[in-house]
Amino acid sequence: MNSSSASIAVTVIGGPTALLEWAGLRLLLDPTFDEPQRYGPDPDDLEKTAGPAVAFTALGRIDAALVSHHHHEDNLDLRGRELSLTLPLVVTTQVGADDLSARDGSARVIGLADDESVDLNDAVIVGDEVAAQAAPGARLHALPAQHGPDEWAARLGPVCGFLLTAPGHPTVYVSGDNSEVSVVEAIATRYGAVDAALLFAGAARVDDIDAPLTLTAERARAAALALGARRVVGLHVDQWTHFSEGRDALEREFAGLESPAGGPLLAHTPLGVRTEVAL
Repeated sequence: MNSSSASIAVTVIGGPTALLEWAGLRLLLDPTFDEPQRYGPDPDDLEKTAGPAVAFTALGRIDAALVSHHHHEDNLDLRGRELSLTLPLVVTTQVGADDLSARDGSARVIGLADDESVDLNDAVIVGDEVAAQAAPGARLHALPAQHGPDEWAARLGPVCGFLLTAPGHPTVYVSGDNSEVSVVEAIATRYGAVDAALLFAGAARVDDIDAPLTLTAERARAAALALGARRVVGLHVDQWTHFSEGRDALEREFAGLESPAGGPLLAHTPLGVRTEVAL
């Protein structure tokens, strides 16, 4: 869209979780709502250090959950899974949809392959509630994501990102747990520049894989520039012990980068605060 008057709203809840308000829809990204805990008895099991900055019940209407992958608790924890299945719609990977559809819940669950898309106005596919809220022509695309080195793909499982497009509204990229700038460059070549890039950073690491499993701050900067983004929102940088970089690393890396829309390229999005992000 590339309009200086355009905006989205983002409420950062913690970890990868945020409420995105876009084109009439209120979309929950990678729901995590558990209180602090360790997910297993081993020292290298994932550990959450803080609860959500906003309670699920305080978020108001939510039309859909976009889940980059369902099999790691830092992207869909126990309470987040339970709550997502109460929503009108959940969109995730095909493997994730197979699993979530088999669980108790009222949500319509859609699994998309890489570069597959869904018309958010099509009530037959997404349901009446979502279709009634979506702006005309709103479309959700599932995009490739690489969750760490190629040789660990089988262990780490399938992951996707998302692209949101609608005539007259900002184009929004959600990276999911992608670690590779080359993946983002290929997306930019295929789909073009974006207005907003919501990047999962934090340089997630586990002991037996000698590589980041999500974007480092340096790679997030490179990804943003490859996408030609007018504004960046940093997610996936807090509340979990295996995130090796925090929001401060992102802020240092993006220091001095200005947006064509005016002001810093990296949006200031305090935890728990609904933030209008001008594009």
